[in-house]
Amino acid sequence: MRGLQVSLNQTQKIRLQRSLEKLESLSSKTNRNASVTVADTIPVNYEDGVLKGHGTSELDGEVVATLCGVVERVNKLVYVRALRARYKPEIGDIIVGRVIEVAPKRWRLEINFSQDAVLMLSSMNLPDGIQRRRTALDELNMRSIFEENDVICAEVRGFQHDGSLHLQARSQKYGKLERGQLLTVPPYLVKRRKLHFHHIEQYGIDLILGCNGFIWVGEHVGAKDDMVVDQSSKSEQEDVKSTTYPTSLEEQERTYTPLETRQNICRTANAVRVLSTLGFKGEAEQRSLKKKKG
Repeated sequence: MRGLQVSLNQTQKIRLQRSLEKLESLSSKTNRNASVTVADTIPVNYEDGVLKGHGTSELDGEVVATLCGVVERVNKLVYVRALRARYKPEIGDIIVGRVIEVAPKRWRLEINFSQDAVLMLSSMNLPDGIQRRRTALDELNMRSIFEENDVICAEVRGFQHDGSLHLQARSQKYGKLERGQLLTVPPYLVKRRKLHFHHIEQYGIDLILGCNGFIWVGEHVGAKDDMVVDQSSKSEQEDVKSTTYPTSLEEQERTYTPLETRQNICRTANAVRVLSTLGFKGEAEQRSLKKKKG
């Protein structure tokens, strides 16, 4: 398969070259691991009782690879670790999703996974910031918090016994995302890091890299902690609200975004699309930019 000649465009040639370089770099780290492509033969010792795992198959008495990746061996188990795979949630992952349903005491989100995720009403901060038990009134007001097609940032809490994926948003940095663009890239291009929230001060925008392949580029919003607001300021705000006309959610969404900020959002989003098309990983590009600045 390595010597197979196929017609590729310039973008496909670049991605193929980078994939082969990645395979060679991984296979050169250890002797027992080897990079393979589809239909490559995997050398094994049949006397030890080999167990064929994911990405392998038997053909004419030989173990061949059905995926492009690196051969891994765990005792008698032999499998191929693919360099590109679908998103597999892990506890603590930062994800970006879109609300597709408002159900009783929960929101159902699309997160680019084989099944939808669930955000319980009890697993998120309320708009007032007070930690308390959720009441029937909170359940009736769920649509005032999130509704269909809203983009949300949350954290993976874990899997439940029924197999559903549950999320949580108990921090001020999580919640509804507005005034920006939602991009979709292959999940394998987003590495799991300690920091997935990036504030680009030079352009006044926020960049959230979701582990599930959803990337948010939007206007910078400063985090506000309602728990530290003293009672005096609250009473003053209530007096002002009582003397002025109440602002609706629609009026708040119409808040003007500067033209320069919108241009920066579009340029950053286009840069992400180009890097995704060429198969570049964002974290690697950030490190290279930091080295150039240094």
